[in-house]
Amino acid sequence: MIDIFLKAKHWQLFIGIFGIPFFFQFFTLFSMFMQTQTESNANTENFIDIFQFFPIIMLVFVGVFFGWFWSIAIGLQKNIPKEIKMKVNKFKVLFFIPLIYIFLIITYISVIFYGMGVNGFSNSGWIVAIIIPLHLFSMFCIFYSMYFVAKTIKTAELQRKVGFGDFAGEFFLLWFYFIGIWIIQPKVNKLYGK
Repeated sequence: MIDIFLKAKHWQLFIGIFGIPFFFQFFTLFSMFMQTQTESNANTENFIDIFQFFPIIMLVFVGVFFGWFWSIAIGLQKNIPKEIKMKVNKFKVLFFIPLIYIFLIITYISVIFYGMGVNGFSNSGWIVAIIIPLHLFSMFCIFYSMYFVAKTIKTAELQRKVGFGDFAGEFFLLWFYFIGIWIIQPKVNKLYGK
């Protein structure tokens, strides 16, 4: 699986990470707009039905996005000089925390849309107290993953120890992935081909 992401072209990853979710959002908004234009009393239940595919689209995005990060961080370790020790185990632990969190959120959203309906929102005020700290910690873990992936790319490229100043560009390109994927992935393809 790692090889698939490391060999993938930038446009293939862009479609999985950005294209499919963007198309879904466009289709959703267009459908809602058309429904409100054709019906004087638009039924909100129909709007909720449109969002039944949200968990599936979210899983596609998360799978490609995090699969790409994992493949770079783990797959390029063979290109790192032996004398440079990277904290791969720390990366692995912090990498899976946002995945578990996102899976739980997707499950929660699915239960609301498929099980309880819109009324399920009113009975779940206590969940906010749990979600906010988990969300903030998950964000920290995602930033650490971007940091580690950027450091891995630059270390494999330069074949020496690097500081944040050396890989800040890669870090921000990963952060703004919809632009960065066009620059980062060709580098990854080249490094993987060595």
